[in-house]
Amino acid sequence: LNRPIIMTADRVLHLLRAPAASPAAAHGRGPPRPQRVGLPPVKRRVGVACSSSTEEEGMTYKGAGVDIDAGSELVRRIRKMAPWIGGFGGILPHKDEYLVFSVDGVGTKLKLAFETGIHDTIGIDLVAMSVNDILTSGAKPLVFSDYYATGKLDVDLAEKVIKGILDGCEQSGCNLIGGETAEMPGFYAEGEYDLGGFAMGVVDKDKLINGKNIVEGDILIGLPSNGVHSNGFSLVRRVLDKSGLSLTDQFPGNDGKTTTVGETLMTPTIIYVKQVLEIISKGGVKGLAHITGGGFTDNIPRVFPSGLGAKIFTGSWEVPPVFKWLQHVGKIEDAEMMRTFNMGVGMVLVVSKGAADRIIEQSSPAYRVGEVIQGKGVHYV
Repeated sequence: LNRPIIMTADRVLHLLRAPAASPAAAHGRGPPRPQRVGLPPVKRRVGVACSSSTEEEGMTYKGAGVDIDAGSELVRRIRKMAPWIGGFGGILPHKDEYLVFSVDGVGTKLKLAFETGIHDTIGIDLVAMSVNDILTSGAKPLVFSDYYATGKLDVDLAEKVIKGILDGCEQSGCNLIGGETAEMPGFYAEGEYDLGGFAMGVVDKDKLINGKNIVEGDILIGLPSNGVHSNGFSLVRRVLDKSGLSLTDQFPGNDGKTTTVGETLMTPTIIYVKQVLEIISKGGVKGLAHITGGGFTDNIPRVFPSGLGAKIFTGSWEVPPVFKWLQHVGKIEDAEMMRTFNMGVGMVLVVSKGAADRIIEQSSPAYRVGEVIQGKGVHYV
């Protein structure tokens, strides 16, 4: 899967400062090696959420096996050792630019890929999770590298996965510059694999978006998602088990669309890069939040200065049928839904009042989902 780098070589070297290597090592994927990849620890965050409700009252993320308290404690300890870590991406100053880094996976959505046999889009999810995070700084993604690990290499299956990664790179305008294939017998169940991805982007120093200029009265604009994207699948799979539906059954209440349950849940994450960079180029954007694990409740406050919170206008956007189905079958409380899933909004822009109407008009579909208020946290009205 070697391929040439589209950007100029001096640009790559300027940004990466990589040691000299053979063309195969620098630009492609070498033979499988039984070792783990060492991806830079450019960010550390908890991408999960839960409420205190019990399983009898309704399903929760914690009840599905994801313990946000343990994750939060780990982040707290890491920040004691490395206090600069945080945000959606790691930022490194370099001359007149900032390099922005992100590393991520796709979580237990992989389990559904194994069960449905849909492997050609999971790579899009992998790219999306990192490049959408980079985007929140206003950075344009430049390069992506992947890690594919399995017990026994199935070349045809791996090719499908990497094709999806290439599709994701094309959608985000970046280059797949290489990756690692690790074959580790006895480590994974037959037919299963794991994925990791690392992306780097760049933004001029005077164009960095960091939320520092956000003030009370600024407007929150939501860009629609197309489904669950790539988080919350530990809870999704529990709901699916409870529903009694199979992945090949028609998905209920899907606005007349004839898609199976598996196809609905495996819909790949939207990559917002080209749309959002176009919006940013016209001015007025002060902050960006990628709505992944933690939903609105945990992700939006991450871009605010101290002392500011958000008021969210529930009902101001269209919630896709998949979330209504999940909540109904799982008897999931509203607060749990808003802290676990994107609920139909995959990216939130914090913009000035004067720019809000223009951005909504030029970005249709887009929703005015809330506003910045004095206080702390997210309040739903």
